[in-house]
Amino acid sequence: MSLRLSTVILPYRRWHEGARSAWVRAEQLGFHTAYTYDHLSWRSFRDGPWFGAVPTLTAAAAVTDRLRLGTLVTSPNFRHPVTLAKELISLDDISGGRITLGIGAGGTGFDATALGQEPWTPRERADRFAEFVPLLDRLLTEDTVTCEGRFYSAHEARNIPGCVQRPRLPFAVAATGPRGMRLAARYGQAWVTTGDPKLYETGTPEQSVEALRGQIGRLAEACGAAGRDVAGLDKVLLTGFTPDRGRPLSSLDAFVDFAGRHRELGFTEIVIHWPVPDSVFATDEKVFEQIAMEALAQLD
Repeated sequence: MSLRLSTVILPYRRWHEGARSAWVRAEQLGFHTAYTYDHLSWRSFRDGPWFGAVPTLTAAAAVTDRLRLGTLVTSPNFRHPVTLAKELISLDDISGGRITLGIGAGGTGFDATALGQEPWTPRERADRFAEFVPLLDRLLTEDTVTCEGRFYSAHEARNIPGCVQRPRLPFAVAATGPRGMRLAARYGQAWVTTGDPKLYETGTPEQSVEALRGQIGRLAEACGAAGRDVAGLDKVLLTGFTPDRGRPLSSLDAFVDFAGRHRELGFTEIVIHWPVPDSVFATDEKVFEQIAMEALAQLD
């Protein structure tokens, strides 16, 4: 099974002070996709610079030609399907059809309260996500949409001419629970996971592999219930959140071992964080580039 290698570039630098060069270099290194986080602020980066995902991806589209671009992930925390659809169609047009929308239910971080609301409960996040994704799907595939929902509505929302990618740009649905898995099975061209968060602090890499095996098994069940072959759904692992943490990026051999074990589980794409000094994503840049250029050849 072939494996793709992608990266995620955090939007913490000014465009002309390092950000632009990272996106250009990501294409030069041969990454399949370069993603960015779609947050208003994030964890330890909250009190420093942090830029918007859509303008960042628009700028990245202007300085690259082949590299796919996307979010990991967008959520309903501060997005509405109507306005998001308009931005995505524009971004897909500017990039020449190179956009993937990573999308998830959101969480309880800074984004959850930035608009002044109380954090949603897990059930409400799931309820909103279950309404958000189908409406966004319609908005990206139909010229005009009217829909009255419990959380999200559209009234004669027009999105002409639609996406460059047909019938719409691909969704990479982040999900570990049953309702999210069902959304991935029905609407996703890819499924995204970061592993089992309960294992991050005290689990082992072996336990993580078994947890991921279980997730893929549940995804297969959801696909079966939707009348879909799970083999037709890309499976994306966003690294850095399993008990392995940064160890897979410590050397080329370490990454090849890590990637091989997860390819055997069925993953088709592994995403590694672009080095961020003095953070949990600090990585030797020479090792990072060696992994980008040589790892996949060792897995063939």
